[in-house]
Amino acid sequence: MGRLRRDYHRNVFEKVLRVSEQGTPNNADGSSRVSSGIAGVIVQRIGLPTSSDAIAGQTAGRRFEEATRVFLRDAFELLQHLRPGDWEFSIGGDIQDFAQYRHLADVARLTKRHRELRTVFGDYIVKPDIVVQRNPETDETLDATGALLCGPDAATHTPLRQSNSEWPILHASVSCKWTIRSDRSQNARTEGLNLIRNRKGKSPHIVVVTAEPLPSRIASLAFGTGDIDCLYHFALPELEAAASEHGESDAEIVDMLVSGGRLRDISDLPFDLVT
Repeated sequence: MGRLRRDYHRNVFEKVLRVSEQGTPNNADGSSRVSSGIAGVIVQRIGLPTSSDAIAGQTAGRRFEEATRVFLRDAFELLQHLRPGDWEFSIGGDIQDFAQYRHLADVARLTKRHRELRTVFGDYIVKPDIVVQRNPETDETLDATGALLCGPDAATHTPLRQSNSEWPILHASVSCKWTIRSDRSQNARTEGLNLIRNRKGKSPHIVVVTAEPLPSRIASLAFGTGDIDCLYHFALPELEAAASEHGESDAEIVDMLVSGGRLRDISDLPFDLVT
């Protein structure tokens, strides 16, 4: 897992992270001395080569999503002995394509056809950045240890059984935020509430991954419970060290979030997805 975490950082540094000629990483707020300082220390502690070639914010966001997807896929494979199954990790996708949310396809068709319904129901169709899905299993796989499904009335509705449902099960919705800079970053909360309220069946894991360096902005998304399971930082130990170097108040915020179970490292996420 340590090697995969290092590979993840290498991927992020090569494809996403940039450091300007003035020494400001592109996940920092250049107008904030605290943000730039903490981001700079994180880069130094990770200790990988950096580039100064500028990239657009949207490009950085998409590349961060892909780097995170690859890390989660590869790390989850190491944990297959704890959570066997037919798993897929992909970018995007409408939640109506998953077993728990198939009914929303009907809602989407109706609200598209009738504008007055849109004002009542709003937009229920969440498009997660990264989706983790479990595909239904054949009866042969489910019966691998014996005659588990004997009898005509056994397990005739569970979506895990392929003969009952062709739709994959949404196991996790992962929102990626390269930075937490604006109110748009808070849409992860709205998406999380929609996933919880509108499901029929099991609630998926609802998590956020970020590279934001400023503790107060991390706290704006991490504080509270219910909307998201947890916030994961792409380099938490490095953030903790950088915040401690920078000032007592910043270190206190990070410590509060970590000890309160609201902030974890990216390497914790594959293990949490197994639960």
